[in-house]
Amino acid sequence: MWQAIFDRILSDFITRGTLRIRYPDGSEREYGDGTSPAAQISLHEAALLPRMVKNPEMAFGEGYMDGSLSIDEGGLENAMRIAIRSAAANPLPIVQRIQMRAEYLMRPLIQRNSVPLSKRNVAHHYDLSDDFYRLMLDPDMQYSCAYFQTPDMTLEEAQKAKKDHIARKLCLEPGMRVLDIGCGWGGLALTLAQKHGVQVTGLTLSENQHRTANQRIQAAGLQKQIQIRLMDYREVEDQFDRIVSVGMLEHVGAPQFQTYFDRISDLLHPEGVALIHSIGRNGPATNQSPWLSKYIFPGGYVPSLTELVGPVSRTGMWFLDIESLRLHYAKTLRCWRDRFEHNLDQVRAMYDDRFIRMWRFYLTACILVFEERDQTVFQLQLGHKRDVVPLTRDYLYQSPQPMRDAAE
Repeated sequence: MWQAIFDRILSDFITRGTLRIRYPDGSEREYGDGTSPAAQISLHEAALLPRMVKNPEMAFGEGYMDGSLSIDEGGLENAMRIAIRSAAANPLPIVQRIQMRAEYLMRPLIQRNSVPLSKRNVAHHYDLSDDFYRLMLDPDMQYSCAYFQTPDMTLEEAQKAKKDHIARKLCLEPGMRVLDIGCGWGGLALTLAQKHGVQVTGLTLSENQHRTANQRIQAAGLQKQIQIRLMDYREVEDQFDRIVSVGMLEHVGAPQFQTYFDRISDLLHPEGVALIHSIGRNGPATNQSPWLSKYIFPGGYVPSLTELVGPVSRTGMWFLDIESLRLHYAKTLRCWRDRFEHNLDQVRAMYDDRFIRMWRFYLTACILVFEERDQTVFQLQLGHKRDVVPLTRDYLYQSPQPMRDAAE
């Protein structure tokens, strides 16, 4: 019965590309319009079929992870691209639409993200082995979208360009006090302190990141310029000339957006500038992927720009600039996935095959939502006053001026 239902759903739903399914009983069916991309999926257990009907995204991801589903031809990327393109061309099955609506209505509970819960959520993802992340990231451990000024840039060059682009938007001057919310392994804090002579306070909830960032700061001899706190942004009581937050807003959760921007407003000096760098949606608000929420980013949520305009506007701050980095993250993720696959023997020495398939699924899904769906990266430049940055964007593309002595 479940095979017949699943066959009917795929017959109506897969209309872009060519998808061949080998069922547990050995039978095969082909779906789609006969064009590329093409892929073949084998379902090894009959028990997977009702799960695929009731919750296809979760069942597909979990089936791939546990081996009850394998992809024989065309690879994981082609299979997922076929599904994404078909979803864009056709209405989702009614069961899936009902489920997505229910998940959307449950956001206040799923993404409540209290201070203790936020710490647990961060630990789930960021307290994996630093050695694992080093196999995938650039040497500076930048785990966020790079900035490819030219298509032939290496990942290292593009991550450096990202930090320089952010620094220009912050309009830094030596001696300024900078708050880095979600500072990761300290790479941006080190760059801002070394190149621009500022004082940086970094915040992280990850024990691993806190430890590694402090080790890097000590090795650089910058303990007097940089302080990394194991602290939630809601617990900070101070004021800063500049605030930067890269790849952290995605962990805040929709119910906390107003709190987040209220805190930025309170912590930012009246003459200050804030730069918020976040994955975002070029479309209406929706629910987070249940698979990503369960296995990769619990409590996470990628906001629509419309969900951010209201909370920022209610603080009274100005949108000084909004930039959309559209395909930069897809290129970044491809670099990470290439390095992950290249270092697979070392990854396998740390984690089992289920983890490897989970991570491959995560990286591939993220590549495709930037290439095929509505995801982008927003950089929001905010301030209390409209004239605290230059009136045109010319300053972002000029050669940087030499750093002035802080005493001048």
